[in-house]
Amino acid sequence: MTATSLKFRKMNGLGNEILVVDARGTKTIFAPDALRSIAAHPATQFDQLMALYDPQTAGTESFVRIFNADGSEVGACGNGTRCVGWALYTDTGKAKTRIETDAGSLAISVDSIERITVDMGEPNFDWEAIPLGEEFRDTRAIELQIGPIDAPVLHSPSVVNIGNPHAVFWVDDVADHDLGRFGPLLEHHPVFPEGANITLAQVVSSTRVIARTWERGAGLTKACGTAACAVLVTGARKRLLAREATVNVPGGDLQIAWTADNRILMTGPVVLESEGQLKISELEGA
Repeated sequence: MTATSLKFRKMNGLGNEILVVDARGTKTIFAPDALRSIAAHPATQFDQLMALYDPQTAGTESFVRIFNADGSEVGACGNGTRCVGWALYTDTGKAKTRIETDAGSLAISVDSIERITVDMGEPNFDWEAIPLGEEFRDTRAIELQIGPIDAPVLHSPSVVNIGNPHAVFWVDDVADHDLGRFGPLLEHHPVFPEGANITLAQVVSSTRVIARTWERGAGLTKACGTAACAVLVTGARKRLLAREATVNVPGGDLQIAWTADNRILMTGPVVLESEGQLKISELEGA
C-alpha cells in the first residue's frame, strides 16, 4: 500500500525549531514552495526540516536531507541532528547510531533527552572549500568589514566550513551590534558565493563564549549548532578559546569540544513539542 502521509515530530534544540519528517520507505520530493508553506504554519513552523530517508550506506540508520524555512537545502544542522538522534533513539532504542548527510557521516550518542552528543566531523579552513569568492590563505581573519574604513563596525571575521559556510566576527559585546540589520547584508556578500552563516562572538573566558547568529536561509536564530562549532574551532585557532568550551546562545548552552584527532563534538538537549502527519501531496506541492 502506498503511503499518503508522513509522520513528523516538531522539536527544538535550544529554541531552534526543527521538524523531523520520516520519509523512509518513500521517495518523497520536498518542493521549495511547499516547504515555505509548511514553515509558515504555526503547527509545523520550523527553522530547519530534517527529512529522514532510507540509508544509502551500510552501518547508517538513515540518509538525512536538510531544508531551511526558505526552501533551500543545506548540508548540516547541528541542533537538527540532535533532534534526529532522539527521534531514532525513540524508534529503535539504540543509544548510539549513525546517520548520513550531504556533509558526511555523523555519529550520535544519546545519554538522555537533556544530553545528546553529535560528532559533527572535521572543520575545513581552506578558502576554496568554505567557499570564498577570492583567495585568503589565512582564514583566521579575512579582509571584510562593515562601516567606515577608518572605524568599521564589524571586521576581520574568522571563516570555516562545518558542513556549511560560517563567518565569525569577534566583538567586545554581542548586544552592541544589530545583527538583524547586518546579518542579511553579510550573508549575501560577494565574498561568500554560496552565502554564509554570520555569527557574533564575545569571549568571556577561555572556556566560555557568547554567540549570536544570523543563519543562512533562516535569519536570526535562538541556536545554531554548526555556528557554535564554528565559534569554538575558530576561537581555538586564534588562541582565544580552549579546545573545549561552553558556547552560550539565546536558547541556552552548548558544550563543544575539538578533539585531538580533529573531530568536533557538540552536546546539548532537545525538546519534543508535538507529533503529527503531513500529506505527501502537500509536501510535493501537488
